[in-house]
Amino acid sequence: MLLYVFAWFGVLSFAVCALKLLWNIWCGFRFYILSMVWKTDLKPFGKWAVVTGATAGIGEAYAHELARRGLNIVLISRNMKKLKNVAAEIKRQHNRDTQIIQADFTEGLSLYDSIEEQLKGLEIGILVNNVGMTYAISFARFLDTSNPAKKITEILNCNILSTTQMSRIVLPQMIQRKKGLIINLSSETASTPFPMINMYASTKIFINYFSEALNAEYMDKGIIVQCVMPFFVSTNMTYKMRTNLFVKDANAFANEALNTVGYTTLTSGCLSHALQHAVFNFFLPDWVRLSSFSMRMLDKYEQHQRPILQERIRKMKKEE
Repeated sequence: MLLYVFAWFGVLSFAVCALKLLWNIWCGFRFYILSMVWKTDLKPFGKWAVVTGATAGIGEAYAHELARRGLNIVLISRNMKKLKNVAAEIKRQHNRDTQIIQADFTEGLSLYDSIEEQLKGLEIGILVNNVGMTYAISFARFLDTSNPAKKITEILNCNILSTTQMSRIVLPQMIQRKKGLIINLSSETASTPFPMINMYASTKIFINYFSEALNAEYMDKGIIVQCVMPFFVSTNMTYKMRTNLFVKDANAFANEALNTVGYTTLTSGCLSHALQHAVFNFFLPDWVRLSSFSMRMLDKYEQHQRPILQERIRKMKKEE
C-alpha cells in the first residue's frame, strides 16, 4: 500500500513538473516570439514618452525605438550637449518632436519640482524609468569604494528615488485618461541576493517589488507597469562589452523589450536573457552564490578585471 502511494506521488510530481515546464515554454513563446509578430500599438497610450537617462545605452535606445513607433520624446539626463545631440538624431531619423530636461538624479528630492513644471501640459502616455548607476567600478564589498557615504546616497537617489518620484509625477494624468504605461528598468541581479554588487542589486529588487505592486494598484485604472530585468547589455555601464549571443546590443534589446509590452509585466526583455535567467537560477542557487567559495572566486575575478575596466573607462572618456 505504501509503495502504491509513493508511486502515485511520483507520477503526480512528474505531471506537475511537466505542466510547469510546458507552461513556461508557452509563456516564453508568447512573450518573445509571438510578440515580434503581433506588437502592441503604443500610440494610444498618449502622444509623449518620457525617458530618464536618455543620452546613452538602454535609455537612448528606448528613446529612439519609441520615436520610431510614433511617439514624441521627452529626454531627461544630466549632460546638455548629449541631450541636444540625441534630440537632433531623433528628429533627423524619426521626424518626431522632442523636449529636453537637464537633471542630475543623484541630487535627490530638490530637482523634481522643476521636472514636474517642465512636463506640465504634455499628454504623457509612457514613462521609461531607466536612469541608474553602479556602486563601484567592478565587484566590490560594501565598504570597498571611494567615499561610500556619498555613494550610498547617490545610488539610492538615482536608482530608487528617481523611479518613485517620476512615477508620482506622471501617474495622475494617466489615471485621469484611464491609460498609461510605466516601464521600470531593473536588472537580473535583482533575482537573488547578489554579494559584491550588493548596493546595486538591492536597489533593483526594490524596483521589482515597487513595479509589481504598483501594477496591481493601478491596473484597474488602465495603467500598465512593466518591470524589465536585463542580463548584460553593451552600454557604458557594462564598459561597452562586445555583443554576442548572450550580450545584447542596446538598440536590439530595446526593440525586443518593447515588443513584450501587453504580453507580460515582468520580463527579461529578450529571449536570450530569459534563457540565461533560467539557467543561472537553476545551476547557481543561493547557497552557492552566498558561499565563502564564491566570495573567493569573485575576489580573484575582481583583481583580474579591475585594471582592464580602468583601461576601458580611460578609453571611453577619451572618446567622449
